[in-house]
Amino acid sequence: MKSDFTKLVGQTARRLVKPLAALLAAALLGALPAAWAQAPASAAQATTVLVVGDSLSAEYGLKRGTGWVPLLEKQLADEKKNARVVNASISGDTTAGGRSRLPALLAQHKPAVVVIELGGNDALRGLPLDMTEQNLSAMTQAAKKAGARVLLIGMQVPPNYGSAYAATFSGLFAKIAKAEKVALVPFFLKGIADAADPTANFQADRIHPNEQSQARMLANVWPELKKLIK
Repeated sequence: MKSDFTKLVGQTARRLVKPLAALLAAALLGALPAAWAQAPASAAQATTVLVVGDSLSAEYGLKRGTGWVPLLEKQLADEKKNARVVNASISGDTTAGGRSRLPALLAQHKPAVVVIELGGNDALRGLPLDMTEQNLSAMTQAAKKAGARVLLIGMQVPPNYGSAYAATFSGLFAKIAKAEKVALVPFFLKGIADAADPTANFQADRIHPNEQSQARMLANVWPELKKLIK
């Protein structure tokens, strides 16, 4: 004869068979109760702002947390914007470097907004401007194809590069922004490089803005950027 314990186990197993079978069938048919089928709804996902730039955005020569990108994070928090910033800027980067890095960044971070701050190093190295234009156009198109809104940040070079080169370089940002229908900051260093005494706004190398200039850089970017953060 079976022991009482054996009988109890058998009865319990029989009682569980039908509910478990029904649950399995529901799962196969996609008919699980909502509480089982998906996690509870969470807060709205934050908008990701991806900054792809060079030393001007990578805090070159500055104390960490004092550059314009960290100041942007504080601005977003102060204005209660549900957004996060990914700073993928690398000192010394060119438009070719940014173009090669962008696909992986888009796939990893899935940004809603992409800020492209590149081109200055192309000019410093005297690279062909048609190549710079092609790279910036390709980056803009790739970001748009990934579903991101784009902000292109323009730069200028000193007059000693020659008036023709300087005009062509500064003009290509507006040209791309118009062709691709994206937002534009015409001159990133407005009020800094063109100030009455610009040397006071730069580090000792006279290339990179100092800590005091970072708020002005953000002020140049923010009016256009805030329109893209929804």
